[in-house]
Amino acid sequence: MKKEIVPIEIKIFEKEEELPKSFSELLKQARLAAKDAYAPYSRFRVGAAVLLANGEVVKANNQENAAYPSGMCAERVALYYAHAAYPDVAIEAIAITAIGESAVIAEPLAPCGACRQVMAESEKNSKKPMQVIMQGQEGPVMVVDSMKALLPFSFLDDYLLRYTTL
Repeated sequence: MKKEIVPIEIKIFEKEEELPKSFSELLKQARLAAKDAYAPYSRFRVGAAVLLANGEVVKANNQENAAYPSGMCAERVALYYAHAAYPDVAIEAIAITAIGESAVIAEPLAPCGACRQVMAESEKNSKKPMQVIMQGQEGPVMVVDSMKALLPFSFLDDYLLRYTTL
């Protein structure tokens, strides 16, 4: 048996004021998006803001549905919309935040597994690392410089190209 250690670097900013201005602004946009989330079932409002290489910011939020699998997380809504509206523009960063109904969320919000997979594919399509900025309603902010930190073993088209005849 062989063991390997996969290092993951996460930057933790104790206060939002410590962030670069562009990250703080992106989080502000994610918070605005979260306020308008359609979350009547979970009452857990999530907002995402995507910064594109051309300076555009695409905001989105979670969209729930009474048929639970039919809903969509804020991160995927934002990334899919960014690609649909700006198909040839690279993604620089994504900020993610959430609003709790019964308590203030004071810890960073990490994306779910499905969103991580879509984020990894979006990063690959951009041909450059995508910074991920995560915060609750308040408190510390976590930042990673690439999706490889959040999903080091993502399933990308490399596998399909190697093992199928596309």
